[in-house]
Amino acid sequence: MFDPKDFLAKVGVGKTVIEFHKNQTVFSQGAVADTVFYIQAGKVKLTVISEHGNEAVVAILEPGQFFGEGCINGHSKRIATTTAMENCVITVITKTAMITALHDEPKFSELFMAYLLTRNSRIEEDLIDQLFNSSEKRLARLLLLLANFGKEGCPQPISPNVSQETLAEMIGTTRSRVSHFMNKFRKLGLISYNGHIEVRSSLMDAVLRDKPELKEVQ
Repeated sequence: MFDPKDFLAKVGVGKTVIEFHKNQTVFSQGAVADTVFYIQAGKVKLTVISEHGNEAVVAILEPGQFFGEGCINGHSKRIATTTAMENCVITVITKTAMITALHDEPKFSELFMAYLLTRNSRIEEDLIDQLFNSSEKRLARLLLLLANFGKEGCPQPISPNVSQETLAEMIGTTRSRVSHFMNKFRKLGLISYNGHIEVRSSLMDAVLRDKPELKEVQ
């Protein structure tokens, strides 16, 4: 019986498993796009550089997530740079092998579709967050997401590899503002520091109390 997780974990036709070291580039913006990636272990960040040289972190990806799938949708070049935030184990799948698996294996198609739907929902939520929330609320929500609140299992500490500068880039504010809000959260007992950031459930309560609501169009 076909097991999609087993399929992604092993080397095979059109598939390789590669270890990337911390700060190693997986692919660069503008490079040829002809493979899809699946994270088995570790975290990676996606950054985009504008034509004026401004850089922004647009996503932090974790085990169980795909990236680089734009090549299936006709993208010939990478639209972002992906860098390992820690030592990673990543499965690299050729475009041809990916399309074949999606066509021939319904369970793999279901897994990939579930990923795409979850990612699209996250993008929509990020847009609403950016439009309606203050930078303080955006930071609180990002910390909750990075700590895996709302997912199966217990919340996880946030790696020290996620710097305040990275947090600032992801929510569209300055590092000094992030530092100010982080100190405020700590004094209120919403987070704690111990070599890494531990997020407490009280931070989620604070965000939910002021969650923006979209009014129904009359």
